[in-house]
Amino acid sequence: MINDWRNIILIGMPGAGKSTVGVILAKSLTRPYLDSDILIQLVEKRSLQDIIDSQGHMQLRQIEERVLLDISCDNHIIATGGSAAYSDKAMKHLQENGIIVFLDATLDTLKKRINNYETRGLAKRPEQSFTELFEERSALYHKYADIIVRCDQISQDEVVELVSDQIHQFLLYEQSTK
Repeated sequence: MINDWRNIILIGMPGAGKSTVGVILAKSLTRPYLDSDILIQLVEKRSLQDIIDSQGHMQLRQIEERVLLDISCDNHIIATGGSAAYSDKAMKHLQENGIIVFLDATLDTLKKRINNYETRGLAKRPEQSFTELFEERSALYHKYADIIVRCDQISQDEVVELVSDQIHQFLLYEQSTK
């Protein structure tokens, strides 16, 4: 059992499984669950794609940053949008009371999982390919991650188990270095 008050924040590309794994992890660890994409839609009262269509991808990123900066909770599982890592300010805010877990999947795996790339509500340049988006974001995810979990070729339950195990190891390491 993970006995730590900090949030567990899931980051990664669309299709990595942040939302699904987040729900299962929250149930497994008996913690509340937040999904920042859903928070954005509730605050804005419209879909992510509607924001992009009417105001552009940079406006979505600004809204996302504001929503992430407004998160003030402990002991939650938080699934972020794939573009959360573009905001250094928001990521540092989440790191203050959270453990950042990067759900890492290969480009091939993500392409198999994502079949609505153009209508999914992704904060990307209009002409940007999924491969370009993957390459651009990969360095950002690695920059902020406390823990990296490979989530290719395994079930969502196995990802949850790996996340739990790695968080436990992370906390043990933290305690041993104090």
